Amino acid sequence: MAASEDRAGFEEFVLARRSALLRTAYLMTGSHEDAEDLLQVALVKAVPQWRRIRDRPEPYVRRILARESISRWRRRRWREVGTDELPETGTHDADVDQREDLRRALLTLAPRQRAVVVLRYYEDLSEAQTAEALGIAVGTVKSQARDALARLRALVPDLDEATVGAG
Repeated sequence: MAASEDRAGFEEFVLARRSALLRTAYLMTGSHEDAEDLLQVALVKAVPQWRRIRDRPEPYVRRILARESISRWRRRRWREVGTDELPETGTHDADVDQREDLRRALLTLAPRQRAVVVLRYYEDLSEAQTAEALGIAVGTVKSQARDALARLRALVPDLDEATVGAG
């Protein structure tokens, strides 16, 4: 395959899947700016592997997103300062409020737990696909999901299953 065909295939993939990948990155980082940066890093890392992954690039890019998100968190965590009060939201829609509560609660999870929840419940991957994307065992996916959901339910008591899948 010629380099121009590789480039065209990569560009087609990015155009078709950028929004979904950006949403995944946002859910992993909690920040639009960080999500843009994370996705950019993942795509740059995917380019050299394009010939090898072109038939199924999305799992490879998701794996990069998850690993880079965890690595970034580890590098940043000593610089972050927590707060007991979050800024007020400007809406009173119950569904929006619950999604915002869930988004905030999601940010309290450890990066691997967050990645598992995002891939399993927002991206609707199977346990096996999530394990493959993260490079971990299926049992680890199960335990991380169980612990993460327990924490989310404690932080957002009126959380329902439909909301977890709403993005």
